[in-house]
Amino acid sequence: MAENELGFEEKIEAAKKIMEQLMDPQIPLQKSVRLYKEGMQLLKEAGEILEAAKIEVETIEKSEIREEEEL
Repeated sequence: MAENELGFEEKIEAAKKIMEQLMDPQIPLQKSVRLYKEGMQLLKEAGEILEAAKIEVETIEKSEIREEEEL
């Protein structure tokens, strides 16, 4: 599964694994920069998934409130 096909939980887990790799004091600078960028992209995408879920929940709640008011 490609990284952009990962779900929220998988993106967070992948970012955690990258963070563990970045803790290695022997990691070369270029690799650490590449991993950092990759981790930040994963976290950004996870944040977007979370925001979309939040909007969906708010929409559902508003819809339910409107339905209750109409009754």
